[in-house]
Amino acid sequence: MKVDLESSGLIIGQPSGPLYFNYFWLRDNCSSSFDPETRERSFDIATLAEPPQAISADLSDTELRVSWRGECKQSVYDLAWLQRFAEPAARPDPAAIPRKLWLADHYNDMQRFSFTDLLADRVTVCAWAHALLEDGISIVDGMPDTDQGLTDLASRLGCIRSSVAGNYFDVRVHIDPVNLSYTASALELHTDTPAEDLPPGIQFLHCRANSVKGGDSLFLDGAAVAEDFRKTDPNGFALLAETKIPFYYDHDAFDWRARQRVIELDTTGAVSGVTVSRHMADVLDLPQKDLDAYYPALWRFSRAMADPAYIMKFRLNAGECIVFDNHRIVHGREAYTANSGERYLRGCYIDRGELRSTYRTLVKQSTENG
Repeated sequence: MKVDLESSGLIIGQPSGPLYFNYFWLRDNCSSSFDPETRERSFDIATLAEPPQAISADLSDTELRVSWRGECKQSVYDLAWLQRFAEPAARPDPAAIPRKLWLADHYNDMQRFSFTDLLADRVTVCAWAHALLEDGISIVDGMPDTDQGLTDLASRLGCIRSSVAGNYFDVRVHIDPVNLSYTASALELHTDTPAEDLPPGIQFLHCRANSVKGGDSLFLDGAAVAEDFRKTDPNGFALLAETKIPFYYDHDAFDWRARQRVIELDTTGAVSGVTVSRHMADVLDLPQKDLDAYYPALWRFSRAMADPAYIMKFRLNAGECIVFDNHRIVHGREAYTANSGERYLRGCYIDRGELRSTYRTLVKQSTENG
């Protein structure tokens, strides 16, 4: 094995073939570039007066040592670590769990967790986070009839984030409603607050009371619908995945506006979610000729989401909290008779990144503890 120094990088000879590493990348990722306590990068490549240039490099069976021009220092790299980055590859991510798509018959398979167990046991929280990453939805049983119960539950996964409605929102009949959810009317299938630049990720709906006539909950897996739509209508799928359209939420005290793609893709090209909301859809301002193709695609996709084969319908009961990915899971409800009883759901959000961070941390802790 040998090292050849070139103008912009070096080449390490290996039995499996040569490995090339750029000098900027090597200098930027020297172990001394990171704070040992915070684990954050403490070195700024812009502090170098000139581009980094190796003046010598030594190779052992396990390490590469590089001396740099103009610097009284030597960088040491573990060969096994270098080999991980010889080809472009993202850092391994335990939270990158393949989605398990589901249809209307998913209710009996929906994973359930106990509120008491989630507050007492990190292993259960890890399983809960896994379920949300995989299925996008779960139910928590045994919720106390208190405001604090929802706060305690959401805090097991992350920090509650504010939204248009504030830190929390109350889904029941309001005297002066600013949202259709605050009435007894039917609520069409939608994702929440697309008029925000970054709509909230994980939604919690704690059912405190539900004795009314009607008001059954509707949920569907938007990723399942979109992946099927990709197969049956690839051109329409491409339009909805590539084109941003406007959403708004406008009332006396606020005026929110944002543009979103109806179909959301992850870095692998798989569907990670959808953004749909007829009651917050703004006037489509695309060129009128572009609408000749876009509107029919949106119509076909909307018709697909109305297919009963996708829609899970059930009654949410007092003491249950349904938790779901607001970007992936589309939800709504049937109309109910307001004076037939009481229906009260208290809700809040955390970000998707909070969920993934919590899951990665719990997996790491379980690995370290054996």
